[in-house]
Amino acid sequence: MTANARSGSGRRSIATLICGALAAGGLAAAGATALQPGAASASSHREAPLISGQPQYDNTDLYAFVSPDKPDTTTVIANFVPFEEPAGGPNFYTFADDAQYDIHVDNNGDAQGELLFRYTFRTHTKNKNTFLYNTGPVAALDDPDLNITQTYDIDLLKLHNQKPVSRTKIADDVPVAPSNVGKASMPDYGTLRDQAVHKLASGATTFAGQADDPFFADLRVFDLLYGGNLSEVGNDTLKGYNVNSLALQVPNDYIRASAQQPVVGIWSTVQRKDAHGDWTQVSRLGNPLVNEVVNPQKDKDTFNASAPWNDGQFLKNVTNPELPELIEGIYKIKAPAEPRTDLVDVFLKGVKGLNQPPHVRPAEELRLNTSIKPAAAPKRLGVLDGDNAGFPNGRRLTDDVIDEALQVVEGELVGSKNDLGDAVDANDKEFGHSFPYLAEPTSGSRGPLAKGSGTDVRNQLGGGLQPAGASGTDATLIASSAAAGVAGVLLIGTAVFWWRRRASRYRAY
Repeated sequence: MTANARSGSGRRSIATLICGALAAGGLAAAGATALQPGAASASSHREAPLISGQPQYDNTDLYAFVSPDKPDTTTVIANFVPFEEPAGGPNFYTFADDAQYDIHVDNNGDAQGELLFRYTFRTHTKNKNTFLYNTGPVAALDDPDLNITQTYDIDLLKLHNQKPVSRTKIADDVPVAPSNVGKASMPDYGTLRDQAVHKLASGATTFAGQADDPFFADLRVFDLLYGGNLSEVGNDTLKGYNVNSLALQVPNDYIRASAQQPVVGIWSTVQRKDAHGDWTQVSRLGNPLVNEVVNPQKDKDTFNASAPWNDGQFLKNVTNPELPELIEGIYKIKAPAEPRTDLVDVFLKGVKGLNQPPHVRPAEELRLNTSIKPAAAPKRLGVLDGDNAGFPNGRRLTDDVIDEALQVVEGELVGSKNDLGDAVDANDKEFGHSFPYLAEPTSGSRGPLAKGSGTDVRNQLGGGLQPAGASGTDATLIASSAAAGVAGVLLIGTAVFWWRRRASRYRAY
């Protein structure tokens, strides 16, 4: 071994000792903490290069299902802003004021929208001389202590050949449910959530606000498909994160062409103004996972800016997908024969006899047969498990689209039976039984130092929270913290002295 090599080893040893010393002093002084959720290395939400840097405009997931408690209606949910860290203040999470959040409905299968529900937002600040999101406990959406608020309008556009025939404002100045800052700020968040549910004159119901991210998945799939040996499956990497949600419940007859043609195709887009002041589409989502794992890098941004009636340009990505070849190369599971016409039905046309409209034009839309009644006991694998009310007939919150997509891509519909999955079968939080069905967002005060009352916190920190001048435990805590810090400094000094002695010996050689 050379002197240089030994010298490098010495430097690494010092780095290790320094880190250990700082950790010893810091943890003793501050108390043990846990950082959840952990940082994620990848997300199916961040599906394209350009939109990954614009989270307010990034549509993470789209859901459409016949409402389980009101089967004469359909509920559509569109989520935005991936990986919202619950304690991410003081600037918490809002919808963009310079965006148009659109939900499109194609009710005749021609790949063009006949109905468009457009959400636009406005942000309001009561007191600009404070950094706080709220200046006291918030008991209602109109509470003066809620410093940052948002409201929104919904316009319904009826279209023919993508040209507006009529425009009607169906919601005006509706309040948004705020980010769940924490128990001290929002002691009864459920009340705020309820106040954000708004009934419209048309018989529809709307909600906008923060929610627990309903998508459950092990996103470590991007580490060469679960670590190259399936060692990484089974961890819901979206657990503990929130999203901003739009939820709209509308009568079935409001969106479908007729009772005889009950299939609708749904997708969502976001537009924002460019440097010239023109509206430009920057995000688009229909079926889950298409732009994430079906489209290659060269097509992702193009897809986000495109429209369903032009989806012929992406057809080869579906008929000759990359994912089965990757799985075959890593796990030696033979890829199904191409071209994959079975995937064209699932992702572009709908399943014949279930949710494929007559005279359908292939396009990437989430297709839902509104005449299929909700299942009394929904199955997470939907149509694959005989539950025709689930994915790919629309998408419910409980549908395990990762497992379903993996099994279909690996040939489940063409005779290659398999049970592939990511071992995450349900969301970490239970969904609601009525609109908007989403679980409440994780609170910003969650964590091991905020399990409940102040007494719980004091018990965990000992006397560290006693008033200044209190005797006994606070002095002990400070003394022990200081001692740990001194010990850390001594440990660093010893390491430096040791390294210098060894370095001088090598220079002597």
